[in-house]
Amino acid sequence: MTTLTALRPDRPAASTGRLAALWRYRELMGMLAWRDIRVRYKHSLLGAAWAVLPPVLMMGIFTFVFGTVSAIDPRGLTGHADLPYSLFALAGLVPWTFFANALTAATGSLVVNRQLVTKIYFPREVFPLAAILSAAVDFLIALAVLAAYAAYLHMTGGWQLTLSAAMLALPLVLLVMLCFMIGLALLLAMANLFFRDVAFLFRSVIQLWMFVTCVVYQLDATAGWKRAIIQLNPMTPIIRGLRDCLLMGRWPFDAPFALAAAISLATLAVGWTWFGRREARFAECI
Repeated sequence: MTTLTALRPDRPAASTGRLAALWRYRELMGMLAWRDIRVRYKHSLLGAAWAVLPPVLMMGIFTFVFGTVSAIDPRGLTGHADLPYSLFALAGLVPWTFFANALTAATGSLVVNRQLVTKIYFPREVFPLAAILSAAVDFLIALAVLAAYAAYLHMTGGWQLTLSAAMLALPLVLLVMLCFMIGLALLLAMANLFFRDVAFLFRSVIQLWMFVTCVVYQLDATAGWKRAIIQLNPMTPIIRGLRDCLLMGRWPFDAPFALAAAISLATLAVGWTWFGRREARFAECI
């Protein structure tokens, strides 16, 4: 009787080996990201405009609610009397939309690509990272629209744009956010593979998470235990840091941002480690 033995390439155990393997498959990651982008906008009349419309529409809703319907003064939410609330809100909604969309897609990435997971060998980290890369394209488009809107307000006298050296901190703030996102993406994608409820639960959590993050209001608008909880949320210093270096001309480096950076690095380390340890069982769960 003939015995058939399935051969499977050894998975690099060390982190450096995993990184090298991931680098070798960078073109595949780009192809998966491009596939996601094409599928997302296929048969869409507005196409890539949908990369910008969600945060812009949300900005319009919050501006209308706080500026017209409610008795809340929008200037109290920004913490700066001369900063238009629409610009303040858009500067928070653009990175938050990137964060939410990337993690939502990454959570289901292993399940959606289960045929590839079970039949072809390559680093499984490619799938959640491709989801983040795909969302990053939309983020860059939305970031360009945010810059154009800020320039428009400056030219029309609605707001005074000041170029500052603090803008140089933007890449570092984005790097901290990216570390946090990658760590969470790996953990969520892995957890959803073992328990499919994770994807459904995360859709609700991410909506609640937005309101405990300073996306459409300033931290100074809160007080007491609510402020303490919101400040422990890593995304609060990150969103505030993006606003500070882009709009306020302030360096974002303070104690809350340092804590957010530490949490982001810890999340990345935990996600990377656990993903590598559990990867051998992925095919069994599909």
